[in-house]
Amino acid sequence: MARPLRREYPDTIYHVINRGNYRSDVFGSVGAAEAFLKALEEATERCGWRLGAYVVMRNHFHLALQIPEPNLSADMQWLQVTFASRFNRLRNQQRLLFQGRYRLFCVENTEQWARVADYIHLNPMRAGIVSVSHLGSFR
Repeated sequence: MARPLRREYPDTIYHVINRGNYRSDVFGSVGAAEAFLKALEEATERCGWRLGAYVVMRNHFHLALQIPEPNLSADMQWLQVTFASRFNRLRNQQRLLFQGRYRLFCVENTEQWARVADYIHLNPMRAGIVSVSHLGSFR
C-alpha cells in the first residue's frame, strides 16, 4: 500500500529529520559529514530553500528550512539520493543509507522557527558530544 502524500505549502517553514538505516553512523567520519553538507548546499541553491538551521550528527540530521514551492518531497529525494549515491560510489557499496522516509514537522511562525533552530543547534551539546564553548564549531 502506498504512503499517503504529504501536504506541502509554498513559503512554509519545516523541521526535517532523518537518520541512518538501523541507526547506523552514516556521518561518522568527517568526510561523510562534509560530503552531506556539500550536497545540502547544492540542494539549497537548486531548490531555493531558505536554510535557517542544520546539524549533522553521527547517525542523523536536522534541517530547519523554508521552501518557496510545495515540492519538498522531490527536493528531499534529490538530496538524499544524491548523497547516498556519492557515499556508496566512494565506498564501492550498494546499501540503503537512510531509515526511510524523513520526518517532517510544520513550523507555524518565525518565533517557533527560532525555537526549532535553538533545539537543532543545541543537539550536539545535549548528546554530550561537545561542550557549550565548542558548540559553534560543530557541524
